Amino acid sequence: MASRYIRNTAILAKIETTYGIDAVPTGGANAMLVSNVSINPINLSYADRDLIRPYFGASEQLPGVRYVEMSFDVELVGSGAAGTAPNWGPLMRAAGLAETLTAITRADYTPVSTSFESLTVYWYDDGVLHTAKGARADLSFSWKIGERPMLKVKKMIGLYATPTAGAAPALTLTGWKTPQTIIDAQSGDIILGGTHSTSGAPAITGGTVYPSQGIELDLGNALNFTPMLGGETVDITQRAVTGKISLDLTAAQEVSMFGTVEGATLQTLGMQHGTVANNKTLLWLPNVQLTNPSKSEVNGKRLISFNLRSVPSSGNDDFRLVASF
Repeated sequence: MASRYIRNTAILAKIETTYGIDAVPTGGANAMLVSNVSINPINLSYADRDLIRPYFGASEQLPGVRYVEMSFDVELVGSGAAGTAPNWGPLMRAAGLAETLTAITRADYTPVSTSFESLTVYWYDDGVLHTAKGARADLSFSWKIGERPMLKVKKMIGLYATPTAGAAPALTLTGWKTPQTIIDAQSGDIILGGTHSTSGAPAITGGTVYPSQGIELDLGNALNFTPMLGGETVDITQRAVTGKISLDLTAAQEVSMFGTVEGATLQTLGMQHGTVANNKTLLWLPNVQLTNPSKSEVNGKRLISFNLRSVPSSGNDDFRLVASF
């Protein structure tokens, strides 16, 4: 009996023109370079017949509504060409984010609250093809000291189709660039109270720079499969951007931060990563509330950790990721 291996996995993802209609992703144009993969090929509910008969025993359960659920990680790095969408762009678009490309300058990803895009995903599992149409996602972002910058597809849900036998196609992965690790020489510090222009060359100016261990951020999409006769859908119905940081503060800064927490003061937060032109990324939150301060330590050094809550100002502006500059 021939063995099958998890390493022989290939994932293709392509934006759909019409919701739930197979976009037919290809290995040459739509391959994802992934790690930490997991798939529930059929999330299935059952209707129990629970029949009464003149003897004990179970009744069969009839299969009911069903969908596909998956998760995986990709490295968060620019495309290598200024203003060109990175290969992970479709994942952002399927998570309720709009893609705006400014030629030879930048690629921006910002939230939307209507007209959500969707993906067709082909997941090849060493000889078995799982297809998920109408797929949408919830994402998180991890920029932690000493690690790779990561975009994590925490949960992706798609419409179910019966798996078929199928060998993975040849994959073109040259568009995926190698990221720089998050270390002092290759990453900017966290900046609170700075300014970022939404046009032109990306940069954070002003504000106060704080040494940190990086940032973790959750997009916080409410993601649900809705079974309907004649129209199954995967819906994003809310977004709540949250995160966490650990800062190296002076005593005076810590005391000041407690005033910020007590006053529910909103401020900007930004961080840029990378030194290689056109491979850089920048995270920008224009209205952040610091909550739940706690004490932590690294090698006996005192750090102060905060939870983050990012809120919109005029709408759909509570999150921005800039890449390819």
